[in-house]
Amino acid sequence: MSATTSQDATRLLAMLRARHPGVWICTHEEADALGAVWEASSALDANLWRWSVIDGVRNQREAHAAPIPDTMNPAAALVWLLRRDETSLCVLLDLASHLDDPHVRRALRDLLDKARRTRSHVVLIDHEPRLPDTIRAHVTPFELELPDEDQIEPIVRETLKLLHREKPVKIDLTRRDYRIMLKNLAGLTRRQIEQVVCDLVAEDRTFDADDLNHALARKRALVSGSGLLDPVESPATLDDVGGLDQLKAWLAARERSFTDEAAEFGLTPPRGVLLLGVQGAGKSLCAKAIATAWRRPLLRMDPGSLYDKFVGESERRLRDALRQAEAMAPVVLWIDEIEKAFASAAAHSTDGGLSQRMFGALLTWMQDHAAPVFLVATANNIDALPPELLRKGRFDEIFFVDLPGEEARRQILEIHLTKRDRDPSMFDLDALSSACEGYSGAEIEAAVLGALHAAFHEDREPTSLDVERALRSSPPLSVTMNEKVARLRAWAQGRCVPAG
Repeated sequence: MSATTSQDATRLLAMLRARHPGVWICTHEEADALGAVWEASSALDANLWRWSVIDGVRNQREAHAAPIPDTMNPAAALVWLLRRDETSLCVLLDLASHLDDPHVRRALRDLLDKARRTRSHVVLIDHEPRLPDTIRAHVTPFELELPDEDQIEPIVRETLKLLHREKPVKIDLTRRDYRIMLKNLAGLTRRQIEQVVCDLVAEDRTFDADDLNHALARKRALVSGSGLLDPVESPATLDDVGGLDQLKAWLAARERSFTDEAAEFGLTPPRGVLLLGVQGAGKSLCAKAIATAWRRPLLRMDPGSLYDKFVGESERRLRDALRQAEAMAPVVLWIDEIEKAFASAAAHSTDGGLSQRMFGALLTWMQDHAAPVFLVATANNIDALPPELLRKGRFDEIFFVDLPGEEARRQILEIHLTKRDRDPSMFDLDALSSACEGYSGAEIEAAVLGALHAAFHEDREPTSLDVERALRSSPPLSVTMNEKVARLRAWAQGRCVPAG
């Protein structure tokens, strides 16, 4: 039995001993769930029956037991289990999709009621997030934990042993590289870890330092596929980020706050920042700058992907995303435009209280989580933010990202010209930085790109005049939305720390 399963089994056993008649495990990792149930049932010394639509009902305690005849139909299987007099643990696989049938739903309700009266247990293992309210009210959700570093090591070791038996595998990792490899695999399920290790040794039959980056790439692909967290590439150095001097100084002062020495000194690691500012002024770049400064992976949570039409599923997705971020720690977790995700929590709810529940779950996690996950939240609209989010203590600091000043505009011009293989000294940066006044970093980049398009069309090199023309052809957001920008600046005065 894996370390992961044993830990889950201990938690499940405690739940069963507390006389929860129904348990619901919603997961794609069915094998781990079954392993936890098997181990928990062994400790209870209970009869164990398993049902699936393929096999029908089968006695799991007898290795070669034949399926019970005529129990592949879910209603028939539940009725057969109802007629048993013994105390037992019944595992039902993929039953959720059959619960639209009133006969199946009625039989399951009767079985759950019988389990409550006879100290038996019903465990639903399913990938379907939906359950009828009449069933959901009588089952307790149970979530499998992702393996931590201590649990990942035996998974990797056992997988390598199995692969070596098939065909020799050369292992060439220093102890330090091995620890890095284990950290790189954090945040994945047991099945995913096994698959990544198999992928790494498949071609060259070696497991070495060259596989460290490949493991990260495979993990990014798997995490992106979940639709909850997206790995984001951050700039190579802070030199790629123009302006933001005060934010950079704040980050530098706290870079060592995550060390054991800082803990001995009496410091606790910073937990997060809220970035407010003008649209396009560089809040997303700030999030990337934080990950770059602290050399941590950056994960972006898309709040839109969390919401689901089924009751309870949105909250579960949020918990899953936060749990995955903790398992992958140390990381920077970025929630972009947080006000859009929890807008209804700031006023009278129009979604049945869903946004308020989601927002409450996020606040609780922000207050209680112990893993080194640094939260970066960005927002454009102050009015849509719930006031609880702005209370002192929620974030270590609230930064206001304003339009860049003259020196920052010059740096931004240099960065984007250099990025496109142009020598900044060939441009009149003083004149251009003055012409860019009122423009955001994104708008300055667009002007440089527009200048290159114009020059390419005429088959020549771009000039300062091309950049100026591109600027004049498109008025900045600070002009088209002057009142909104002015109000945002007035609100931030005295309430936020300027990022630049």
